[in-house]
Amino acid sequence: MKTVLCFGDSNTYGYNPENGLRYPSNVRWTGRLQAILGDEYRVIEEGCNGRTTVFEDPIEGWKAGLSYLRPCLNSHKPVDIVIMMLGSNDLKEYFHASAAEIAEGAATLVRDIIDFTDEKQGFIPKIILVSPPEIGEEIESSPFFGSFSLNAIERSREFPVEYLKVAEKYGCIFFDAASVIKPSEIDSLHLSAEAHGIFAEEIAKTVKAIKA
Repeated sequence: MKTVLCFGDSNTYGYNPENGLRYPSNVRWTGRLQAILGDEYRVIEEGCNGRTTVFEDPIEGWKAGLSYLRPCLNSHKPVDIVIMMLGSNDLKEYFHASAAEIAEGAATLVRDIIDFTDEKQGFIPKIILVSPPEIGEEIESSPFFGSFSLNAIERSREFPVEYLKVAEKYGCIFFDAASVIKPSEIDSLHLSAEAHGIFAEEIAKTVKAIKA
């Protein structure tokens, strides 16, 4: 059995933009991925609302992915595949981060995965580096407007180019989420139930293509 660790933010957690609660496990892309992959895989959900790559949130200081990554990898080892989708929250206005700087934050996590697993489990998992979905064009009418400004839209559109550079540098498998899904029109940030299903189907193809 292969262990697949899904490390991400609210769109991995399964935040429902309609009510602010959590989608059921059979709606979340992680749960759907488990159903598609079957018993030969164990899909582990590690999503957290507001999680960044490396930036420390000035209001909720425990949201940086870097702080939690090594304990997470250690808890679930041996890990065969890591699907990492982070960066959307790094677009918040108070971080003042460019797409390139956010991708470098993702690169820091990738290096941590490589170094830590090589030491602690004796082999490096396959890493699927996911460039996050774009910020929706209606972000100005979103309840999250203020934390995110209009310039987050354009910066999010630069993610694929910058994340591909990271993937190529560190030997990751690259996946562009924006090529298959968009955020809900409700808040321009979070995925609809339909988008969760589409993403699960597409990322499952990538997982299945990985050779042992």
